[in-house]
Amino acid sequence: MRFIVYILLKYKFFLIFLLLESIALIFTIQSHSYHKSHFVNSANAITGGIYEQTATIEEFFVLKKENQNLANENARLKNIIARISAEKDTTNFTMVDSIYYQEYKYTVAKVVNNQYTRKNNYLTIDKGSNQGIGEDMAVVNSLGVIGITKDVGSNHATVLSILNSNSKIHAKLKNSSHYGTLLWNGESYTTAQLTDIPRQAKFGIGDTIITGGRSLLFPEGIPIGIVKDFEYDNNKYEKIDISLFNDMSALSYVDVITNLNKKELEQLEERSNDNE
Repeated sequence: MRFIVYILLKYKFFLIFLLLESIALIFTIQSHSYHKSHFVNSANAITGGIYEQTATIEEFFVLKKENQNLANENARLKNIIARISAEKDTTNFTMVDSIYYQEYKYTVAKVVNNQYTRKNNYLTIDKGSNQGIGEDMAVVNSLGVIGITKDVGSNHATVLSILNSNSKIHAKLKNSSHYGTLLWNGESYTTAQLTDIPRQAKFGIGDTIITGGRSLLFPEGIPIGIVKDFEYDNNKYEKIDISLFNDMSALSYVDVITNLNKKELEQLEERSNDNE
């Protein structure tokens, strides 16, 4: 307290000067419309800049939550589309409130770890058996294929990335319906390879590659990438490079796809194999 009194006494003339200058400035602004307008505009500009920066900071902190909300909404809409697409009576537009005809279910998950520089890369997601995730489930996002679930814990799971030398995904040419297998040679995280394409298949650079639908994991038609380059020699395709739609180095939210008929189909195929 004594220090404050000492400061006030020591600088009393300077403080009185500042007070009088402030009062004079206020009177000047109030009595002259030009000065008042200029002051108000300057104050608004400063305040507006502060508000803009504050809004930018707030947007940054809520971005994570907004991304989560968008991912959840995306998965919800995919489930609705799956139910509508599976409705048997296409002439009846009444929606059925059940999943008996729904073939695929989508569950949103966040990527908490992502490898893309190794020969055998894996991802980790924040969903596991407690959230209905199991082994050998397709993992995609809005741009296309990501991989297949491998090891599953209670609340997390690892994903065999398409950037893995052990990855094999059934794929096809969108414009010709010729089928092949998507592999990865371990070189570039932006490029995969398409093999087993029949020699009579006709395609060109820029043509789209999608999932084939002949597996129990991926629905047909999920984007993969476009033809980047190919070599045709000895009356067959020696090499077909696919430029991936996904930037595998920057993954955030994904959808895990559950084939609701997988067990039934596996049992049927097993019976057919036993009867041979």
